[in-house]
Amino acid sequence: MNEQIIEINRSLNWQWLPPLTDKTIQLAIDIQQIPAPTFEEAQRAEFVANYFRRLKLDNIEIDDVQNVYSRLRGKDSSLPATMVVAHTDTVFPRETDLTIRREGARIFGPGIGDNSMGVAGMLALATLLTQEKITPHADIWFVATTGEEGLGDLNGMKAAFEKLKAKVKTIINLEGLAYGHIYHEGIAVRRLHITANAPGGHSWLHFGRESAVHGIVRLGARITELVPPPSPRTTFNIGIIEGGQSVNTIAATASLWLDMRSEEQDTLAKIENDVWNLVTQLTSEDLQFTIEVVGDRPAGSIPNTHPLVDGALTALKLLNVNGILETGSTDANVPLAAGYPAVTIGITTGGNAHRLDEFIEIKPVADGLRQLILLTLAASSYQTT
Repeated sequence: MNEQIIEINRSLNWQWLPPLTDKTIQLAIDIQQIPAPTFEEAQRAEFVANYFRRLKLDNIEIDDVQNVYSRLRGKDSSLPATMVVAHTDTVFPRETDLTIRREGARIFGPGIGDNSMGVAGMLALATLLTQEKITPHADIWFVATTGEEGLGDLNGMKAAFEKLKAKVKTIINLEGLAYGHIYHEGIAVRRLHITANAPGGHSWLHFGRESAVHGIVRLGARITELVPPPSPRTTFNIGIIEGGQSVNTIAATASLWLDMRSEEQDTLAKIENDVWNLVTQLTSEDLQFTIEVVGDRPAGSIPNTHPLVDGALTALKLLNVNGILETGSTDANVPLAAGYPAVTIGITTGGNAHRLDEFIEIKPVADGLRQLILLTLAASSYQTT
């Protein structure tokens, strides 16, 4: 694929890159201004679908989970297609103030990088290929997915991949803030919602009765004492503890939300089994627990020598950037777990993701777009050879 990257870089007329960069930045702002918490992405989906319609792409569709699809026809539609993906949802509630501010070469705003810039990069790529009449060797599917964040559990990508897996061979996933990084390994993730139930009662009159809050706190304390192995890297986090009725009530219900991650599926299964054993040890007649699996992200990877990874590194090298190989949990987990080559790349750099003061850097956007263009066209060409 390196040869294709170098040849495409040489042959394209890059004079259109500066205006395309400006358009991408404005698109990111336009997208960011549309609230899109996980499970409430419909308004952004309609924005993306309307944009695809203006480009007159084929097979434009919004599915039941608010994924948006479109297809750019290649020279030979019988060949395996390339799928370019970016998720539309954010971690911010609908009522979040989405006001943008500019400070020097930075733009601040909740969700501006993760993942408004990723979606904008995908739309910019589709804009370039249609307006400049650049026809790839094989079809390119553009997909704006939902449910990537939090409890979305990659449900959008799971549906999109199931729909397109017979048509595509290569997947390029976009995260707005990941420029310079190439994610080629998807870590396994399991999320549990553990609920404790007890009789409850009055704090004075019924002192000594089992409390659901006390039970969930004891469980949480024991979970924090678990020691995961240093390799493969494995982590856990109790993100939320909730429950109880009032300060003078023995709680009848309480719960915690547990996130567990590992570079290997078997190691993740072991630490989850440890958690289940702790629950069993704490269960009694007056203290019962229920466990609901609320997240299950599969693991998968391609080697760092894979042509898709090598191609992404080569594109960055042409831009005088030494790419960094990464592991993480993204929409690319789904095809990687199914044995399909997939990478996650970025459009720009920035910081404070998932915070109200999230920001993007303006300067790297042009190079981020260039890497995306080179890798997409090279992937379409390479898999036909």
